[in-house]
Amino acid sequence: MASKPSLAAANDFLSFVNASPTPFHAVKSAKERLEKAGFTQIKERDSWASTLQPGGKYYLTRNGSSIVAFAIGKKWKAGNPIGMIGAHTDSPCLRIKPHSKRESDGYLQVAVETYGGGLWHTWFDRDLSIAGRVMVKAKDGKIEQRLVKVERPILRIPTLAIHLTTTANFEFNKETQLFPIAGLAAAELNRRGKTEETKEEEKKDGPFEPLASATQRHHAYVVEIIAEEAGVEPNDILDFEILLYDTQKSVVGGLNSELIFSARLDNLMMTYCSIEGLVKSLTSSSALDEDSTIRLISCFDHEEIGSTSAQGAESNLLPAVIRRLSVLPASESNSDKSYDTLDADTITAYEQTLSTSFLISADMAHSVHPNYPAKHESHHRPEMNKGTVIKVNASARYMTNSPGLVLVQEAARRAKKASSSVSSAKEGVPLQLFVVRNDSHCGSTIGPALAAALGARTLDLGNPQLSMHSIRETCGAHDVENAVNLFESFFEHFEELEQKIVVD
Repeated sequence: MASKPSLAAANDFLSFVNASPTPFHAVKSAKERLEKAGFTQIKERDSWASTLQPGGKYYLTRNGSSIVAFAIGKKWKAGNPIGMIGAHTDSPCLRIKPHSKRESDGYLQVAVETYGGGLWHTWFDRDLSIAGRVMVKAKDGKIEQRLVKVERPILRIPTLAIHLTTTANFEFNKETQLFPIAGLAAAELNRRGKTEETKEEEKKDGPFEPLASATQRHHAYVVEIIAEEAGVEPNDILDFEILLYDTQKSVVGGLNSELIFSARLDNLMMTYCSIEGLVKSLTSSSALDEDSTIRLISCFDHEEIGSTSAQGAESNLLPAVIRRLSVLPASESNSDKSYDTLDADTITAYEQTLSTSFLISADMAHSVHPNYPAKHESHHRPEMNKGTVIKVNASARYMTNSPGLVLVQEAARRAKKASSSVSSAKEGVPLQLFVVRNDSHCGSTIGPALAAALGARTLDLGNPQLSMHSIRETCGAHDVENAVNLFESFFEHFEELEQKIVVD
């Protein structure tokens, strides 16, 4: 009897995605994994001169929704290459509006705003809850961020019964008909034991506030639930960024447990795989001893809305980190120069580092759809569990070119064999190629923006999936391990491969 492929990586990914309903939670989950692997947190606002050391492992966050982590080879010298993987932490979702309190025909409703290009019809008739970031007044007088995740379903967007519509296709207005219901007005009044008149009197009490309080802008019980999760009183809540999410857990599915049914595969799967690839490349205590490069991952927020923000891929986050790392001196055993010493080489170290560095832009790809096969180009039809997909586009919507493809192919050839692989080779993970049809629209990634900003060699890839941007997506369970092993190999062999594949 044939042995079943391992699902260890898939199940570990499920724990990651289930704990990460928002970018804030995804960064928290990433921090926990990095710290367990020995990474130390640093801050952008601090000097790194006396902190960063060759052989060290560090991470930093921006806005609590983007994260950069890196490990410095012990043979590092200023101006040396950096091997990088970039992903993003956000997914299309619904976000509670700043003034969300609504009531109609006896129902309490919550006004929401669309984020990204979601398949919004998939959000109807789902058991929804809320999660996100809350800014609260702490006991010491400071204002701090706290994350909340309400586990029980409290919201639902009901569809209109088929008997009440003559429209053959399901159509709706995103502003007026994408309204979740939170309960019944009568039940809430009964719970509070108050009338509408006494509620209006409450609004007049208290000191002057430039903005209406959270309990005035949102349903009081919603604020109370958020406050309970944050461990504060409702009056201690100053503001929040709250997203809706589906309470149904991500699971392994399929007749032979070969699939994953999950929310936020785009792009928490690539976020997870980049973190695990970096961590696994450092498992050996001597992993950095002979390495003269830096191994780095950067997971950005706001890719789904164009990446133009302080914490998006078009921000200065990654360039600023690279600039500071590029002038990091060699260890004392290899150099007597201090971090602050400037010489001719150090002045151009940033440009030297960028010219020899390589970035993998990791974002999920489209699997061929069995019900819509004509949507794929006839010879570029990625399949699930057949390996990570290298994405190519002549109009530079993806950044893949032939030198980069050769480098990643070499990393795949040298990677540890995935336990799910059907290949008879002793090592290696499979890859696939994707080109969009000439008569179809091509999406994009963080790759083009970062390639333009950095000038570093860049390649786009991702694991294949179905139902991208749906509230519930599907991918191959064994492609998780494929991607992790690929990324681990990239970091382990980047120094050697970078020196072999030179195109100026």
